[in-house]
Amino acid sequence: MEPMVPFAKMNGLGNDIVVIDMRGRSDAVTAEAAIALAAGEKTGFDQIMAIHDTEIHGVDYRIDILNRDGSRAQACGNGTRCVVQALASETGRKSFTFKTLAGILNAEEHDDGLISVDMGVPEFAWDKIPLAEEFYDTTRIELQIGPIDAPVLHSPSAMSMGNPHAIFWVKDDVWSYDLERFGPLLENHPIFPERANISIARVIDASNMDLRTWERGVGLTRACGSAACAAAASASRTDRTGRQVTVNLPGGPLKIDWRANNHVVMTGPAEWEFSGRINPATGGWLTDEAAA
Repeated sequence: MEPMVPFAKMNGLGNDIVVIDMRGRSDAVTAEAAIALAAGEKTGFDQIMAIHDTEIHGVDYRIDILNRDGSRAQACGNGTRCVVQALASETGRKSFTFKTLAGILNAEEHDDGLISVDMGVPEFAWDKIPLAEEFYDTTRIELQIGPIDAPVLHSPSAMSMGNPHAIFWVKDDVWSYDLERFGPLLENHPIFPERANISIARVIDASNMDLRTWERGVGLTRACGSAACAAAASASRTDRTGRQVTVNLPGGPLKIDWRANNHVVMTGPAEWEFSGRINPATGGWLTDEAAA
């Protein structure tokens, strides 16, 4: 088996993505390789999207998703858009179906270059998110940062978009909160047995909101697609917005549509940066120019 495979460094609204082509192989990208790539100046990423073959009828490929710390992720909307752009450029196709740990995802590239990903059905039941204790109403769970009588953040909405999310609703600018300090504490809070993505959201009006996210296994990120979906669905569920919302992330806007069939569809861009070849066991890599 060849030690090196093709890869592309891409981004979705500044969310750094490494797409690795593992088709035709039986091995997988290792946690060690992910950690090595994450430490690189040019290859630092938020998620690795490794494309694998699959024998599931009606599914084009399986995607294995890794975080910066080498852990596996169930879903990554921005990364899925990057995969679609890469595959569309290679094959000329516009629509794809993927198997992920979060389930089956359908995605398509539009004529304007934007890419829509059906992120599936949101889950609000406490044991499916999951939470460590029962909450009948997950629109606001008992969790706070700061003094009991004057918490800085409190009562987040909790849900799953294939991965756990907690969304804190605030009235001030989302940049006025020290998410870099609070994020690690909240991500690893005992209430989240599988850890969680932590977001701060400010609703502007019925169709617009601002969002910042501390991503599980990653840290501060310029864009988290599943968090944008989670925030939009939770905002609509709590009558803060309608079902179609523009979510303004540090990297730019995503259009989120919580459709009548209960599926959440995210639409946004993807951008290619450079390509090369990579060792999926060690993380060693070369650009295409260096490999030529």
